[in-house]
Amino acid sequence: MKNIVRFASNIIPQTIANFAYKKLTNPQIRKLRENELTVLDKATKESLNYKDFKIQLYTWKGGDKKVLLIHGWEGQAGNFSDLIEELLIEGYTVHSFDGPSHGFSSKGNTSLFQFSDLVGTLVQKYRVKMLVSHSFGSVATTFALYNNSNLQIDKYVLITTPDRFIDRINQVSETVGINKKVRKKLIQKLEKETKMTINSLNVSDFVKFVAVKKALILHDKNDRVIPIEHSKNVNKNWANAEIKEVDGTGHFRILRTKAVIDDIIAFLK
Repeated sequence: MKNIVRFASNIIPQTIANFAYKKLTNPQIRKLRENELTVLDKATKESLNYKDFKIQLYTWKGGDKKVLLIHGWEGQAGNFSDLIEELLIEGYTVHSFDGPSHGFSSKGNTSLFQFSDLVGTLVQKYRVKMLVSHSFGSVATTFALYNNSNLQIDKYVLITTPDRFIDRINQVSETVGINKKVRKKLIQKLEKETKMTINSLNVSDFVKFVAVKKALILHDKNDRVIPIEHSKNVNKNWANAEIKEVDGTGHFRILRTKAVIDDIIAFLK
């Protein structure tokens, strides 16, 4: 497939750029484990009409302390099932959601910007002061806080974070097999639609201006999806953050690792 795309990139570059754009804006749905579905079944559910989507919202009622969980790209609320159960034991009320075109929300083309706008909307809806995000959810959340200086957060846990959005484009370019000419057209299309330069979309820049009192970044030192250098650079540029390196969890199992969950609970306390 990649060889075909490489060949076509030289003949119909705009068509292939549109194909790559579709890959960027159409997340695949990953099947949930049985225990993840069980935890979702325990939630109070409601739907939110948001732009062209019907967003699935979840609330697990606990005590007065509230936390919002933000999943990653191609993730969903159920991915936090182990953490949700521990937060409930500790007396928290937990809110989460399936992003646009993710999980049990309605499907369609979506982007970082729609996802990020939704995060900002939900922080205000639930009036939360504590956040936990995973992977791409950290990009969407920091961008939401960057764009909404009125959002004041007490504690924020980032379970891994990418840094530069250009890295995501490069990853898709490599996966699809497009050449430099098509990559340039893809970037031009994104910048025209977002009215922002791709090189300005960096978490390490957003965090310099967010109103977060205290942040914790957790990242596996051998993460093969997002190298830990991304989180290290974000941490270096964020005065109110600390980073903790973990080992043996990878990019996804980190969400189900007890030692990591214990660190999150201890930090939120």
